[in-house]
Amino acid sequence: MILISAGFDAHRADPLANINLVEDDYAWVTRKLIDVARERCGGRLVSLLEGGYDLTALSRSVAAHVQALLEAS
Repeated sequence: MILISAGFDAHRADPLANINLVEDDYAWVTRKLIDVARERCGGRLVSLLEGGYDLTALSRSVAAHVQALLEAS
């Protein structure tokens, strides 16, 4: 099983990090993790929300992450 610690504080709008990711980056990473889960552990994947500090960026990033999960099911 792959366990995702889904934190979104690497978003470019977040005040604590300087990594500059956007929503599409989170969706891309989610899809890649889904691919790995399918190849290595029968598709078993759990995502736990960790958070982020810019609420607008957090909500958009979580939506992109969940949408990628839904598209894979």
